[in-house]
Amino acid sequence: MAEQKATNITWHETTVSMEDREQLLNQKGCVIWFTGLSGSGKSTLANAVAHLLHERTHHTYVLDGDNVRHGLNKNLGFSPEDREENIRRVGEVAKLFVDAGTIVMTAFISPYRVDRDQARELLSENRFVEVYVDCPLDVCEERDPKGLYKKARSGEIKEFTGISAPYEAPDNPEVVIDTSKLDIFESAQEVISYLEKSSLVPSS
Repeated sequence: MAEQKATNITWHETTVSMEDREQLLNQKGCVIWFTGLSGSGKSTLANAVAHLLHERTHHTYVLDGDNVRHGLNKNLGFSPEDREENIRRVGEVAKLFVDAGTIVMTAFISPYRVDRDQARELLSENRFVEVYVDCPLDVCEERDPKGLYKKARSGEIKEFTGISAPYEAPDNPEVVIDTSKLDIFESAQEVISYLEKSSLVPSS
């Protein structure tokens, strides 16, 4: 847990409530947390879900692992400690989006259960939807869209999840999707069906 270093600070309540924003947007703020190996399809799936929801006039945003490391988390590497801090910051940012009434999708490997659980604990019940993109390692490695597995196998990349660093699969995710068996549209529909069933978005 990050240490609180700032002193003499006070939490200020807002005039417009979370409920007010949600009513305006006709949705409930939530985080859809996509987790899985590199190449499993997390970012592709997150963007597909965002696109389908956008077509239904819902307000969404995608926090992508690589994109966040270009700015907010540019000072973090891939050690276990830096991975923990990376996910802690993302969890806090996602919480702000949820408070704004937005459906925010996070596409991060987020390999450690404890880090994902801490992100879940930041939110109210039913506002954290963990989606395990359960694609077999050999399929992810065959896809290798960024050439990272090849570099990891040659020793060019150290501490690479699934090869030289561990990945801890979720114990009880809300949604499990095997992108080696479902196409991108079917996968996205599975996520949206869960959102409808949980009353986070109205049924179409």
